[in-house]
Amino acid sequence: MKLHFGAVAFLLSILLYFSPATAKAQVVTAGPDSVQVAVAVPDTAQKRFFLSTWDKPAKAALFSAVIPGAGQVYNKSYWKVPIIYATGAVLGYFLIDNNTKYQDFREALNRRNRDSSDVYVNDRVYGVYNLNNNGVTTQRGTENLRYSRDFYRRNRDLTIMLSVLAYGLNIAEAYVHAHLKDFDVSDDLSLRVQPDIIPVNGNFRNMTPGLTLVLYAK
Repeated sequence: MKLHFGAVAFLLSILLYFSPATAKAQVVTAGPDSVQVAVAVPDTAQKRFFLSTWDKPAKAALFSAVIPGAGQVYNKSYWKVPIIYATGAVLGYFLIDNNTKYQDFREALNRRNRDSSDVYVNDRVYGVYNLNNNGVTTQRGTENLRYSRDFYRRNRDLTIMLSVLAYGLNIAEAYVHAHLKDFDVSDDLSLRVQPDIIPVNGNFRNMTPGLTLVLYAK
């Protein structure tokens, strides 16, 4: 009987040892003995909005990425907003114009390749036809159509790349401006001009006299 009771106690001790701890233990002294009482640890972490942990440059970049010019408004640089939207309007105009002309010339070239009877109308619309003395359309018209199609397609693709670049500059400007806005620059500045010897073309054997300007912040 004692052996059976000892085996049960041994198994219970192994289960308790390998069971995961659900709470931290706290030592409570009551009388002569110390007893460990499981006490639940309250969750004191507060859930906050994710933007509350971001700094100002990151917020300005995010605002400009969502709405162009919003980061500049966040930085209180209101005069930059009309420049951003004027740039977008100009790029949008050239994008639509170049794409429209590209589609027109592409369709005219496709019609020329499909049906020679429809060539004269399309060529005359775009002013690229070329007739010989007998009034027969020559291959020059096809070449002009192909050149015009490729020309406006390149312009359209270039406008798209410029638009992406302008969008990226809008974000970068808001980010950098927010950084520089909080940059501490002392009002007490001094400029020292002193003579110096400067190497010519990176060659220290050939030196030339010059001046060095050093800006100090006190």
